[in-house]
Amino acid sequence: MAVTKTFQAEVNQVLQLITHSMYSKREIFIRELISNASDAIEKRSFLGLSDAKVLEGFDKGAIYVVPDEKAGTITFSDNGIGMDESDLDENLGTIARSGTKAFLDGIKQAKDESDKTALIGQFGVGFYSAFVVADKVTVRTRKAGQPADKAHQWVSDGVSSYEVEAISKETVGTDVVLHIKEDAKEFLQDWQLRQNITRYSDHIRVAVYVPNIVHEDDKESDKSQEPFEQVNQATALWTREKNSITDEEYGEFYKYLSNDFDGPMNWIHKQVEGNYSYTMLLYFPKRAPFDMWNRDQTKGLKLYVQRVFIMDNVEQFLPNYLRFIRGVIDSSDLPLNVSRELLQSNRVIEVIKQSATKNILNMLEKKSSDKDQYKDFWQQFGNVLKEGIGEDFQNQEKIQKLLRFSSTHDETGVQSQSLEDYVARMPSDQESIYYVVADGYQAGLYSPHMEYFKRKGIEVLVLTDRIDEWMITRLSKFGDKNLTSITQAKIDDKDDELKVDEKTQEEMKDILTRLKEYYNDRVTDVVLTNKLTHSPCCVVGENHEMTLHLRRVLKDAGQPVPDFKPTLELNPNHVMVKALAEEQSDEKFGLIADILFDQSILSEGGELSEPGRLVKNYNDWIAAELSKNAD
Repeated sequence: MAVTKTFQAEVNQVLQLITHSMYSKREIFIRELISNASDAIEKRSFLGLSDAKVLEGFDKGAIYVVPDEKAGTITFSDNGIGMDESDLDENLGTIARSGTKAFLDGIKQAKDESDKTALIGQFGVGFYSAFVVADKVTVRTRKAGQPADKAHQWVSDGVSSYEVEAISKETVGTDVVLHIKEDAKEFLQDWQLRQNITRYSDHIRVAVYVPNIVHEDDKESDKSQEPFEQVNQATALWTREKNSITDEEYGEFYKYLSNDFDGPMNWIHKQVEGNYSYTMLLYFPKRAPFDMWNRDQTKGLKLYVQRVFIMDNVEQFLPNYLRFIRGVIDSSDLPLNVSRELLQSNRVIEVIKQSATKNILNMLEKKSSDKDQYKDFWQQFGNVLKEGIGEDFQNQEKIQKLLRFSSTHDETGVQSQSLEDYVARMPSDQESIYYVVADGYQAGLYSPHMEYFKRKGIEVLVLTDRIDEWMITRLSKFGDKNLTSITQAKIDDKDDELKVDEKTQEEMKDILTRLKEYYNDRVTDVVLTNKLTHSPCCVVGENHEMTLHLRRVLKDAGQPVPDFKPTLELNPNHVMVKALAEEQSDEKFGLIADILFDQSILSEGGELSEPGRLVKNYNDWIAAELSKNAD
């Protein structure tokens, strides 16, 4: 005779929360119920070590998932430990046992959804995910060691009460029968069931079987066909010993994880035992994903707990600049919320993240010793790795060694030079690593500031990627060497050859005064320099001041930028400067002065406030010169 038991007053509210709010994907119930069945089988195996009676009739664990479209049910059957009446009250009444009132009070007080999620994480109610797709659940169970007539049945609509009655059951274990809602009938389809089992439970240790579909045409030829077919691998590749796995198996598993037709470039497989136990299998793709530059893109790691799939696109285990890595994290030490979809903040997460990051950077350091092989990696992922300079201060030193740049040492423009390479080639008296930021390698080579460094044979790194300017502001030193922009380098004070003699200073004194008055608040100062060879002038900013190139990039992105008042440096030996010094006409003087200033801004990657002025001034000047020659 069935006995009706009423849930505590608040339990139906909790069930409503579970069935309507906690699960973002309805098919999660498949994972939860298979996981519970697997746990029951594991428990029976464990208890059987000390009580042989528990293992009577037990050969090996198995889970059967049987859809019945006519009846509108899906049955999950296992040969695990089973339950008696008290177990049913305890295990299927987890919510009531865990303190429902405190739970609901916490929900009311929670400020946002993340707070609610943390509260939900205190309650182990995965079984109730069945009510996401079922309007009634029937559980038939017999505990190991109990006779067939001591089995029990539990039935509930998941609203206010449940019924328990004694039944007879021939086999030990549990059958969970879901009476599927009308709007969830698609889960009865064989192909979808197989697909979801493969996705969520492919690597649990226990075999999962579904009915083997036999078509009418095949009935005669396949009379001996088995009634059930195993649909999961029942083995987790990452839990196997590394020396038992072939490169081909690693490659095929990568393709399965990533949906990438190419195999991986490299991989890291590490199993850790100690205070925290976890396994990581991390893959380096050969090619960058198309959406790699979307920092909000889905991440590449999958999370498993004891070989049970928990979630895709895990964000917590790798820093964002390593978002191109694909792979698996598996740990039994992770705290999960009830839906297993969100991780709670925990020390274990940080330990695994630090370990994964360290192993990846160590692998890249080894890889970088082979310049040709590392070049392929850098071309695909170098720019995203640069983000780590500003995001991962703990590992910044390691990341610095992995950076590659174009350089005047190799005029092919290939990004193949490391900071260590540069320092190794530096003269002993050179204090800084010099660089220039430009829109392209050739643009960097033709910067007016480059003229001095070419003349002196000083190597300059040429930074051409959009992220470089942002990165370099966070990379002020490499070892004991400062990184200095050639547009900001105060080299006049250090090189006697650059000092302008007193005679020239005196001769050009009036033109400097005249230019300062003309430019007014456009410049901080106007000075003479001998560092220029071919160019008439250049603009120089203060050390650590935002460069013109970065100002333009930020302005293009709609970001506010501060005013820029550079120092204009003039080459006293250039014909344009000499002509300017001798010019008496205020109109022509202003024309040449504007040309000099505007072209120096453009040569440093800056943006003109009045670009039409430069074109007009050039045209007017050229026209005047042509007219003078015609006369």
